[in-house]
Amino acid sequence: MNKKVKVARLSIFSNSFLIVIKLIVGLTSGSVSIISEAIHSSMDLLASFIALFSVKIADTPADKEHPYGHGKFENVSGVVEALLIFVAAVWIIIEATKKLVHNEPIESIGLGFIVMFVSALVNFIVSRKLYKVAKETDSIALEADALHLKADVFTSAGVGLGLLLIYVTGLYYLDPIVAILVAIFILFEAFQLLKTAFFPLVDTAMTEGEIEIIMKTLQNKSLRFHDLKTRRAGHFRFAEIHLEMSESLSLKDVHVVCDEVEDELKSKIKNLEINIHAEPIESIGN
Repeated sequence: MNKKVKVARLSIFSNSFLIVIKLIVGLTSGSVSIISEAIHSSMDLLASFIALFSVKIADTPADKEHPYGHGKFENVSGVVEALLIFVAAVWIIIEATKKLVHNEPIESIGLGFIVMFVSALVNFIVSRKLYKVAKETDSIALEADALHLKADVFTSAGVGLGLLLIYVTGLYYLDPIVAILVAIFILFEAFQLLKTAFFPLVDTAMTEGEIEIIMKTLQNKSLRFHDLKTRRAGHFRFAEIHLEMSESLSLKDVHVVCDEVEDELKSKIKNLEINIHAEPIESIGN
């Protein structure tokens, strides 16, 4: 099984488990902060399904309709996930505000605290696994999924801390306040994810570090160049460049130089496709 698909399925299983225990304890205790966490996990579950679908499609080879591959499906996935998080956060704020106006006691605070601790631990373990695979495969979809779970670690810990304070102080209005703080954190998370996922859809350039690798590689070979253009699509990278070559070189020699440049850049930048256009000049300076 594909490594990305395998870890995406792990995220689905963990989120399903957490949703069930959060909903049971949240509805039983009447804690809006625990229910808000259940909603957050539900959005995470939907995001995990989207991530699973997108990584399967993104790894599909290029075809007639998609000659540059399907990498941008991962970016579309990230945008959808970010919008889902926005919706969930707004809903949590609305419900928490209602709860703040109509203050009600919370039952089974101790059980709620335990559930939040278990949730934080599970999400910490799974998010680390997701981040590891996302880094290895340069997957936007898995990185987005990992970001969700990482946020869940902090929000679950925050809700658990809020429940502990309620148990110590007896101030039940802390519950909706914590829920609102959770929602604000989620909104921030969604904004960051939206930026990461959306910009490659409008052909944002490769990172400064990757562009620097291309330029230094060519400079080290004493090659003159211009019109360097790059873009990203999911975990794929695309570059176009014009190389200035001596007109005295044979077509075969020019081809050899271009192949050497292409091979070296592909060894330094994962999933790179580069198109080199050679232009004849009278002489080449160092």
